[in-house]
Amino acid sequence: MRSARLSLALETGALELPARGSIAVYRPRVGDDLSALPRDRVVVLTGFKPDHDHFAASHSVTPSAPYAAAIVCLPRSREAARALIAQAAAEVAPGGWIAVDGQKTDGIDTALKDLRGRVDLSESLSKAHGKLASFQAGADLSDWRATPHQVEGFQTLPGIFSADGPDPGSILLAATLPAKLGGKIADLGAGWGFLAAEILKRPGVKKLDLVEAEADALDCARVNVADPRARFHWADATSWRPETLLDAVVMNPPFHTGRAADPALGAAFIRAARRMLAPDGSLWLVANRHLPYDAVLSDCFLEVRDVAGGSGFRVIQAIKPRRDALRAKS
Repeated sequence: MRSARLSLALETGALELPARGSIAVYRPRVGDDLSALPRDRVVVLTGFKPDHDHFAASHSVTPSAPYAAAIVCLPRSREAARALIAQAAAEVAPGGWIAVDGQKTDGIDTALKDLRGRVDLSESLSKAHGKLASFQAGADLSDWRATPHQVEGFQTLPGIFSADGPDPGSILLAATLPAKLGGKIADLGAGWGFLAAEILKRPGVKKLDLVEAEADALDCARVNVADPRARFHWADATSWRPETLLDAVVMNPPFHTGRAADPALGAAFIRAARRMLAPDGSLWLVANRHLPYDAVLSDCFLEVRDVAGGSGFRVIQAIKPRRDALRAKS
């Protein structure tokens, strides 16, 4: 979808490739086709680790501003979209073009409306249920840059999960965790650190690995969890491996890819937790009641039980990871 608009813009002359210099592409997602751009001049800039790793196999991912031009792949959050556009405006050399591209469901109409009051925006090009429009760098959009929020004593940033405060599922899970979890623990999908802060209140915790794919969220966690027992990993939780097997894994896994519900993502978190746990280790999981995790939990653990619930959520404890399942999947 994005490639169709980009190709049309280049073919019709709505965008012209600069004669020289790098072209920044901000926050493309796995599946976005950038082949309309000269690969050797593209720099992909994203803080989401799976996307970063995907594009790193074929493009530069090393920041090298100033850029000759840029494409902003619109995120869903209005504040995050503004911040990304402002970043591009600051990093593209004056006179270079900045294209803003997004689906209607991601708020492209609102983003372009906001921009028209600030810059000389081109006519929008509509195709494949989205729009693309551009403007020349040079305008000061610094008031749109991302600024940290303080929520209940925690720092968050626009666009990260639950930026307005702890989500109900994590609150329920934190209240349900036992007094003793063990010495070596991982928080998968740690976000900005709410659950990690709660875990570290338990006696006996010697080491806590916070694993988070979104760099902005992990940066907030580093501020929010100022404890020498905490270690921070910018990583895809489904493939990250601990140094040694763990006593417990705690998680409120994501279950959306973009706007689409994707229970397979949560299932991948469960399988990853099984690989990480010691034979007597425990998984503590909160999930929406409608999510179909029972089968994968039974495949991965010998004992599974609901330990709490409320407001559409269930807290699950799973123990005794199935080693036969590990061998079968290896």
